[in-house]
Amino acid sequence: MPNILSNKLLEIACFNIESCLLAQEAGADRIEFCSDYSVGGITPNYKDILKAKELLHIPLHVIIRPRGGDFNYSQSEIDLMKKDIEFCKINNIHGVVFGVLTQHKNINSLINKELIELAGLMSTTFHRAIDECVNLTDAMNEIVSIGFTRVLTSGGKSNAIEGVDVLKDCQNRFGKNIIIIPGGGIRSHNIAGIVQQTNCQEFHSAALSPNTELVNTIEVGFLKEKIS
Repeated sequence: MPNILSNKLLEIACFNIESCLLAQEAGADRIEFCSDYSVGGITPNYKDILKAKELLHIPLHVIIRPRGGDFNYSQSEIDLMKKDIEFCKINNIHGVVFGVLTQHKNINSLINKELIELAGLMSTTFHRAIDECVNLTDAMNEIVSIGFTRVLTSGGKSNAIEGVDVLKDCQNRFGKNIIIIPGGGIRSHNIAGIVQQTNCQEFHSAALSPNTELVNTIEVGFLKEKIS
């Protein structure tokens, strides 16, 4: 069972090394490191992962996603995900973020279990693939059963604001067994309401500057202030 934090935590999704450093400087508690914002984030190249690990003094979680699009992967894509998780484990990355669904948009228990086992002692987050599942409650039960540390979700809606009631219910029902991270459309102008309504302890935002893939340090500061 994960330790539920007493102090609220802000995770910032970063799509380049510069953003990782900006987010850290602005007060982020953890980085979710990705590349290619246009497809929702895929695994960064190994050189950048190692550089981020070298430069950051806050926890670094790396997304393990071989391509954009759906989350039903081919065997060759699963093999690549395993290779990427192994790379992160060997290089002492704090955590990995992934999620595999079946063609019918259910949790692929077999593959996710294999990836969890491969991750070893690294923190594991099931990402927003859960929001595409046909039944969110069934998906949550399966994710908890598999042994993920965290789940990043907008409550099955297009953003966390629309899904706030579902997020609250998930926190009440599953929060003792897994860390639930609201994410999707979270910004400084709406995070306080999500904090208050859900009672979650960790929150996720990209905090991007308009029309760029760069983190907005002012926005990160405001986000941190609102959850403190």
